[in-house]
Amino acid sequence: MPSLLHFGEDDFLRCRFAVSPLWETQEAVRTLKRPDRHGYHAPWLRRMRTAASGLDLAPLWLLMPRRGHSPDWLGSPPIGPAATFEEEIAAVRAADPEAAREDTARSLACTPGALQSPWGRAWLADPARMVRELADAMEEAWRVLVAPDWPRLRALLEADVAFHSRRLAEVGLGALLPELDARLSWNGRTLTHAYHGEYIRDLDGQGLVLMPSVFSWPDVVSGFDPPWQPTLVYPARGIAGLWTEPAERAPEVLVRLLGRNRAAVLAALDEPASTTALAHRLGLAPSSVSAQLAVLRDAGLLTSRRYGHQVLYGRTPLGVALVCAG
Repeated sequence: MPSLLHFGEDDFLRCRFAVSPLWETQEAVRTLKRPDRHGYHAPWLRRMRTAASGLDLAPLWLLMPRRGHSPDWLGSPPIGPAATFEEEIAAVRAADPEAAREDTARSLACTPGALQSPWGRAWLADPARMVRELADAMEEAWRVLVAPDWPRLRALLEADVAFHSRRLAEVGLGALLPELDARLSWNGRTLTHAYHGEYIRDLDGQGLVLMPSVFSWPDVVSGFDPPWQPTLVYPARGIAGLWTEPAERAPEVLVRLLGRNRAAVLAALDEPASTTALAHRLGLAPSSVSAQLAVLRDAGLLTSRRYGHQVLYGRTPLGVALVCAG
């Protein structure tokens, strides 16, 4: 059965994009247990194998059934357009224990024997302790699995938002939504998601959060029950090149033309990125990268666009032509 999200008049005015480090952390944990998600993430998995072996992820995995409900309180929609992990995990820790208990029991019921497992019995008997323990586990997973690569991940996610924001301005919401993924269709009032389970919801003036995700690939996730804002999570653009390391050297012709650091910056911009992400990727000081970006932009090789607290840089057609010619 499909998932159906019904729009009213006010909902068209209350759709927004968001990025969530908490969501990426939850989905990174899920990806470790899902071979069907490993394709594009094989380099990350190889690099994380030792670090992940030091984490006790079994309690979190118990609440991530292959088919069925995962607790909304533990991986809720983002609380703002540019929330930090610290802000999001604070909201998890502030979850109402009794509401979290009910949500968790629903998730445990999706896995045979989970309700009677030691974790299941302990959590349902002491939900306040459950909230603390699972928030601690999620925070440790963030620290080990996601935080070291967050500048790179955030740059890709924000580049996706920048791209689709432009498409929204060009074609409107009704045309944009099916572009996010082939499993989505739009009939003027209802967004239909070809889905393995049935989910029907009237947005009731809350609008819809559109959230690109790296680790949710290849899934599209729609849902979140009240009181959470309805959210659609879709695979971000550019995942195929996410874990590809930049070439050790920019093309020599480009180096002779622009200088080594400037050429490296231009060559690294296969997807729009921020100064911080480029500095992390290239091993250069942010001040040096910022100076190179300013020159490249003034020369007509880059464009810049502000998104939230960051400025994202991308190549102009001339910049693309130079890199390809090199």
